[in-house]
Amino acid sequence: MHSQSTSSLRLPENSVGSTPQLKPLCVDLDGTLLKTDALVEGILAIISSPGALVKIPQLLVTTRASLKQRVAELSNLDPALLPYNRDVLDYVDREKRRGRPIVLVTAADQRIAHAISDHLGIFDEVIASDGNRNLKGEEKASELVRRYGRQGYDYVGNDRTDLPAWREADSIIMVDTSTSVASAARAAGNIAAEFCHDSSFVKSALRAMRPHQWVKNVLVFVPLLAAQSLTDASGFLGALMMFVAFCASASAIYLINDLLDLAADRSHPHKKNRPFASGTLALTSGAVLATALLGLGIALSVATGSVAILLAYATISLAYSVALKCYPLLDVFILALLYTLRIIAGGIASGHLVTLWLLAFSGFTFLSLALVKRTGELMLLQSSAVAGANLRRGYEPADIGSLQMFGVASAFASSVVLALFVNRVAELQQYRSPEILWGLVPLILFWQLRLWLSTQRGHMHDDPIVYAARDWVSWLVAIGACILLLLASQNVRLW
Repeated sequence: MHSQSTSSLRLPENSVGSTPQLKPLCVDLDGTLLKTDALVEGILAIISSPGALVKIPQLLVTTRASLKQRVAELSNLDPALLPYNRDVLDYVDREKRRGRPIVLVTAADQRIAHAISDHLGIFDEVIASDGNRNLKGEEKASELVRRYGRQGYDYVGNDRTDLPAWREADSIIMVDTSTSVASAARAAGNIAAEFCHDSSFVKSALRAMRPHQWVKNVLVFVPLLAAQSLTDASGFLGALMMFVAFCASASAIYLINDLLDLAADRSHPHKKNRPFASGTLALTSGAVLATALLGLGIALSVATGSVAILLAYATISLAYSVALKCYPLLDVFILALLYTLRIIAGGIASGHLVTLWLLAFSGFTFLSLALVKRTGELMLLQSSAVAGANLRRGYEPADIGSLQMFGVASAFASSVVLALFVNRVAELQQYRSPEILWGLVPLILFWQLRLWLSTQRGHMHDDPIVYAARDWVSWLVAIGACILLLLASQNVRLW
């Protein structure tokens, strides 16, 4: 029933078949049976819920046990969506089939513990915190000794707080323990088994930060390109600093978004494999990393004079992650705005301010791209095995046709703005051969319509700009646009 994962189980030679009296197997929850922390999961579920402003003040309680109880009452976690350690489940299943009593012993609140026990159906007994007593550390060890006696049980745990229970246990089963905890556990008693997962914090953190999405931040260089000032060293340095600032800030927002969208991600056919959703990256580690990255982004934006734009970007992005993405159409306008803010910030940082023409063109273009992104998600949902799952976006598969119409109309609107801009440039003689710029109009329109065709055919599985960065036709379009801009800046006689 349970799938295999990339972990190893080490059994000492003298531990095989070493439980003739079938002592109870007591299993910890957080970090052991679950690859996450139930309390943190509950708090994040409350923060991301519609009634968060009403619920959060109710968490102001005096003890940790009462906090866990209140979180369990308000969060209503779905045990079917939590990330379980499949190897531990397989081990517990085998022991259960041997006729061994299986006990869930956890510092999590009893409401959550019983919900998980009912979902899995493998536990004979549940011992958990109850709002008055926080069943952790010495408190847990004392309760186990009271019920089963010293060396009257085997215990499965994962961290330093499990050492008291391990010292009183007959056998110790370790799950993903650190080196120091593993050494202390070996000194405490008999090691019956050890589960070790091949996981890397750096690798998981990088996956969660989505470095492939950083390609969108090259938009900060657009004002330099539009002003024909790529050779401006000072301006290029400012834009480069802003590029790094947006990369750090965007990654922080991605981390926060994933932390607040755990349930939806776990219901998604692809997003369920993200580090937080799958349990390969600790939720608390993600929160710390997000704070550090956001701090770096703000510091760099202060140095370039674009801190107001970056703070607006971060604030709008967070509001989008928490609530605004649930509102149809408003969400795509916000996505278009976030793209445009990158261009505005690049203009300020480089010293080449953005013109109204560029703002109008980029606004319509990015609105079309945002609609591409949302349409692609809806089409994936419609064709997946989880059709009908809630993506918290406020759309239905029946809306696909309307979104396509809105997006294609935006693409043509951006081309009209570009054509008017080219005509204005010709009048102002800002380029030596402005007539060559007319080639940009059909080229950019072709590129946008091709993105829509790819979306219609089900090929758009990512952000459209990320998709374009991997698409050879998009690269040819970009090269063609650069050639046209270069030729327009020279004296070229077409006729």
